[in-house]
Amino acid sequence: MSENRVQRLCQDNGVWSATTKKKGAVGRKAGPPVHDDLLDRDFTADGPNTRWVGDITEHPTGEGKLYLCVFKDLWSNLIVGYSMADRMTSALAVTAIRNAGLRRDANHVIVHTDRGSQFRSRAFVGTLTDLDMIGSMGRVGACGDNASAESFFSLLQKNVLDRETWETRDELRIAIVTWIEATYHRRRRQRRLGKLTPIEYETVHQPIAQAA
Repeated sequence: MSENRVQRLCQDNGVWSATTKKKGAVGRKAGPPVHDDLLDRDFTADGPNTRWVGDITEHPTGEGKLYLCVFKDLWSNLIVGYSMADRMTSALAVTAIRNAGLRRDANHVIVHTDRGSQFRSRAFVGTLTDLDMIGSMGRVGACGDNASAESFFSLLQKNVLDRETWETRDELRIAIVTWIEATYHRRRRQRRLGKLTPIEYETVHQPIAQAA
């Protein structure tokens, strides 16, 4: 179904896409970089596991905030690793990048983040070294330096976070995992991927990337 037809059907039936107010940056202390900026706002990748971006977001529940850290492959937009916790510590970022390392063969991948203290921590930097990954950081206060990660969080906010009030962290945690694995990865088609889902894109192009 073409986009124009979808737009016409939505207009005829009074259906409109969900919109939300843009949230401010999560209150992470930005400090001096521990890595150079290796992306320079070029959020493209020639193949899998060459460039990842990572970031942290938060959302309130009846029990308090739930923090989410994700890492996204810029080649297919697949979320390669993530973690959630009730505190925003370096362990949140370390767990997410370790999960990504377990899921992907990612030696020498560039991992780009902002200058939040979690990503500048000794624990996170040491984990990158242990996993043979290369750190990269954007400028302070320049949201465009991590726009690809922010775009994912915008989708998550519209499709999950702001759709209802969450009583417990477990409720929200299950909703986030379900949306990432069942909807974002397998059902949501993306224009940049030729209207394929991340899973479809990797299935179609992985043999080509391996043969190159």
